[in-house]
Amino acid sequence: MSRRHYNLPPLTTLSAFEAAARHLSFKNAAEELSVTPGAVSHQIKALEGELDTTLFQRKHRGVTLTEDGTALHEALSSSFGRISKVLSSIRDRKSGGKVTVGSTTAVAALWLSPAVIRFWREMPDVNVDQLSQDRPFRDRPDVDFFIRYGRDSDPTLSHTPLYRDHLVPVASPEVAKRLTGASLQELAAERLIHLASEDRSWTTWPEWFQQLGHTGTLPIESRVNSYSVALQLARKGAGLALGWQRLIQPMLQSGKLVVIGPHHLSAPNQFYLVGRPDGELTDSARALKDWIIQEVQDSSV
Repeated sequence: MSRRHYNLPPLTTLSAFEAAARHLSFKNAAEELSVTPGAVSHQIKALEGELDTTLFQRKHRGVTLTEDGTALHEALSSSFGRISKVLSSIRDRKSGGKVTVGSTTAVAALWLSPAVIRFWREMPDVNVDQLSQDRPFRDRPDVDFFIRYGRDSDPTLSHTPLYRDHLVPVASPEVAKRLTGASLQELAAERLIHLASEDRSWTTWPEWFQQLGHTGTLPIESRVNSYSVALQLARKGAGLALGWQRLIQPMLQSGKLVVIGPHHLSAPNQFYLVGRPDGELTDSARALKDWIIQEVQDSSV
C-alpha cells in the first residue's frame, strides 16, 4: 500500500511537467517556475521513471507530448483549473471581492479607469486592482483578465471580442487645421511619432501607409515606447500620432486632438478581453467582466 494517500508522484514533478507541457518548452517552464531548465528536465525524468513511460518526445528544436503525456497534461490542466477556481473563491471572500484587470497605460488612462469608476458606483463592495504596462501580460496568475489588441498566443486563455477600431492620423488643432485634406504624400513628409512596442501586433505608421497604398519611405525622427506619450506629443504640436479613433475618443471630444481626414484604416485586429475562462473567475471578476462588455456594447449603440 502506498504511503501517499492519493498515490500521486511528488507534486513538484507534476508542477514541472504541467508547465513544460503547457509551454512545450523546458526553458519557458523554467522561467515560469523560477528554476533552471536542468531542474525542470530532472523533475520530468523523475516523473517518467516513476510512471515507467515517456511523456515527451525530445527533438532538436523542442519537445512534443507523447500519448501518455497528452493524457496526463489534460488531467492536470483540468484539475489545476478546478483548484485555481476554489483558491480564487477563498481569496475573493478573504479580500472582500478583489479583481485584478490589466491593460496598457493608454487603455487604462483613456478608457478603463473611467469605466472602473462607473463600475464602483454600481458595485462599491468590489475592490478592483488595475495593472498597467506597455508589454505583453505573460505568466501573471494575479491578473484575472486584461484588455489586449489582437489575440494572445496562449491557447488556454479565454478571448472575448470587444470591438474593432479605426486608425486615423491625429494632431493638435493647429496642425490638423494646416493639414486639412492633405494627401498621403504630404502626411508622410510631416514629423510622425513612431511607437516602439514589444507587442508586434500594434499597427505602425509604415504599415498604415502601406495598407493605404503609399509606397514611399518614411523618416523616423521621433520614437517613443509609450502610446500615452505619443498622444501627448501630438497634443503639444510636436508631430502626428497614429490615433486609435475609438480608444482616444475622450481626447477627440475635448478637442485636445483632431483627426486629419480623409484617410483612415480599419484596424487589422480586434480588441479582446483576455484571461481565465469564466468558470475559473470569481463572482466579483465575472461582475466586472460583464460590466466591461456591457459598457462596450452600450457605447456602440
